[in-house]
Amino acid sequence: MTKILAPETAIDGVLSAERVVEHPAWAVLKDAVETIRPWQSKDGSVDLTAEGAPTADALRQQVERCVAAIGELAPLLPHNAAYHEAVAADLRRWADTGYGVPDFLDSLLAFQPARQRVDGLQHLVLFPMYTQNGNPDRNFEAVVLRVVWPQWLAELERTRYDNPLFLGITFEDFTSGYDTNSAVLFPETIAVREAPERFSWGGIFCDREAARFRRVSEAAVETLGIDLPAEARDLLADQHRCQQAFVLWDMVHDRTHSHGDLPFDPFMIKQRQPFWMYGLEELRCDLTAFKEAVKLEAEGYQQARDVQYAVIFDRMFRFPVTGGRTRNYDGLGGQLLFAYLHRHDVVRWTDNTLHIDWDRAPQVTNQLCGEIEKLYRDGIDRPKLVHWFKAYELVASYLAPHPGSTWAKGPDALDLSLPPRKLVDDVLPDEFPLSMFYEALAKKLKTVIASTKGITAENADRVAA
Repeated sequence: MTKILAPETAIDGVLSAERVVEHPAWAVLKDAVETIRPWQSKDGSVDLTAEGAPTADALRQQVERCVAAIGELAPLLPHNAAYHEAVAADLRRWADTGYGVPDFLDSLLAFQPARQRVDGLQHLVLFPMYTQNGNPDRNFEAVVLRVVWPQWLAELERTRYDNPLFLGITFEDFTSGYDTNSAVLFPETIAVREAPERFSWGGIFCDREAARFRRVSEAAVETLGIDLPAEARDLLADQHRCQQAFVLWDMVHDRTHSHGDLPFDPFMIKQRQPFWMYGLEELRCDLTAFKEAVKLEAEGYQQARDVQYAVIFDRMFRFPVTGGRTRNYDGLGGQLLFAYLHRHDVVRWTDNTLHIDWDRAPQVTNQLCGEIEKLYRDGIDRPKLVHWFKAYELVASYLAPHPGSTWAKGPDALDLSLPPRKLVDDVLPDEFPLSMFYEALAKKLKTVIASTKGITAENADRVAA
């Protein structure tokens, strides 16, 4: 297990009072990266012969500006000395080899933030990468961030929820690829010559998650006329408190991908499956975090009660109406949670008002988690295709499939001589369409959800346009 260093045992200078983003060199680095990005192709390379391309000298000048700025900022971050040396070398090698597809494996291996999780610790990151739910191209991105690792969370990770690779983080500043809906910093998004045998860290921006949760939830509460408990209203008004809830939720969710009775690769990275399988996996991890939060609340953790509100609100009000309808597995999980709670009379849409039975919500939410866990446990003894159909039956028992669905007609409607991965082609892009309730809610919240693009703690309380 990764040792968690307390601030007083950290390397001298790591908790410097000087903010990286206030140093003049940060503005230079950011400008240089923003200058390079439009010249890059989808794979991160630069074609110097293309129309509008820079000269080799002009591009080299921007690379050297990046290297020089990193050199000026490095003394503020002595804990990242090896990484900053490696990233400067990777930048120059990219230039020396003709600006082809970037290879930043050496600097990726040198960046080891999970080895020193200290609350408030700053990091300066520069990589060619795509940003999940943001920019799909491997452009250069520069980000300054801080680690969120309060002592109570460190103790829970040490004693109950071992997750040595997890990092809660917040934005200080960023380049254009993060002026999007992306809320993660994952090593697998970075351009490298070959993937490492295993990744050693993964970061989730709890400030962005908290900020958009607050904005969308407040709008949903007003639109639906929900009568909130006082503690829930207080939560929505407090950005820091929401961040603490999300970092706990994220930590438990992240470890759940590799815990439990799993009939498949927990991250399903190398498998082609129907999107409802991904939806159930993400929902399972969220509901496991909810279940653990119920236990922690009984032990006196205020953050745990907040996690329960966050899971229900984010899953029911933001996920189903965010993003497109093509294989939207997170949206599907939110639809399923709402339908399940509605079927069991925990939520009721009456007189144009949504009523929530907060006393019964924990019990019934945990009940849905139990149904998914049973599906997984039984799935260990089933062939893949049978498991997919059983999962479909679980979802379809609460959500109506598209009337044109082939899968809804059952196995006889499919060509079972094909391998399972080929049958995924028969899945409709929107296999489980939005209900009339969600269609109406999506129209009401469209502008608010759009306003959360690029949101951070600093602009969380601005009124949505």
